[in-house]
Amino acid sequence: MVDTVLDEDKLVERLTSPSDRDVAAASKLEGDVIILGAGGKMGPSLAVRVGRAIQKAGLKHRVIAVVRKDKDGVFGKVSGHVTVVEADLLDPKGFDTLPDAPNVVFMVGRKFGSVDDLPLTWATNAWLAGLAARRFLGSRIVAFSTGNVYPFVSVDTRGANEKTTAAPLGEYAQSVLARERIFEYFSKTYRTPVLLFRLNYAVDLRYGVLLDICEKVFSGEPIDLTTGFVNVIWQGDANSYCLRAFALCESPAQVLNVTGLKKLSVRDVAHRFGHRLGKKPNFVGTESKSALLSDASRCAELLGAPDINEDELIEMTADWFSAGGVTLGKPTKFERRDGNF
Repeated sequence: MVDTVLDEDKLVERLTSPSDRDVAAASKLEGDVIILGAGGKMGPSLAVRVGRAIQKAGLKHRVIAVVRKDKDGVFGKVSGHVTVVEADLLDPKGFDTLPDAPNVVFMVGRKFGSVDDLPLTWATNAWLAGLAARRFLGSRIVAFSTGNVYPFVSVDTRGANEKTTAAPLGEYAQSVLARERIFEYFSKTYRTPVLLFRLNYAVDLRYGVLLDICEKVFSGEPIDLTTGFVNVIWQGDANSYCLRAFALCESPAQVLNVTGLKKLSVRDVAHRFGHRLGKKPNFVGTESKSALLSDASRCAELLGAPDINEDELIEMTADWFSAGGVTLGKPTKFERRDGNF
């Protein structure tokens, strides 16, 4: 069982502490790492974790975090590990200001609110990918994607695997598939080594599917069981996989599902939270025969199992919530079955 985490400083420390596997991967990096779109929920902890791994490996490579604006001063607190560059990447000239780097993480994306401005969603998720691929033709690129590009699959299976034909529902997922196709085009045409990093769903206690369920159990808000099964992964493990995925970049581009190894029942998770919180979950609907599920067995085979498993994550989330831990107030909307976010 992992140690209890009850305050934000300890949480950030846990998310950004590199494992031995991370340090080993960092030792094989040949040059700087640049993270495009590092200002989201996951980017800051990823940047610091990679920076700390490089430092522990005894190397001098830089980690360059590219953000539109460090408006909350997040990176000002971690300047010892990360160099911050502010740039508007929707402006093609923004790429002219970026330094070269042999290792690129592409995290730029637009999901929540995507239906409110669909042209911006497509420009952010697809067109910008072409600008990045063109700018970094000679680099290795780990390009973040999502399990949303898959169709809903039977809940009696392990989930969609990397060979499952993409069938995205809704324009958000369609635009992400367009991003993938653009990276695949550049990888095939210019021999750029690429790894398409299909992630769902990362949690870090302050947000995520598990917290969404926990909050609803506590408040008595109805929990819709129509989407009755989910995958989750500790954000620290997702960070680790991203760093180690550089070794998997190839031409033509490769695909990797990144999530936990268990298929979680929303009903069972809610009952576990209810037991911890002394609350009875309020369910509506019944479990559909299909859900958005990903099979991450190939990731585990290539890079090893996650360090923190789903049962531990449930307990960590319950401890965090019970202790009044800070939350980001950003629901995942994992229940949506229409693809509109």
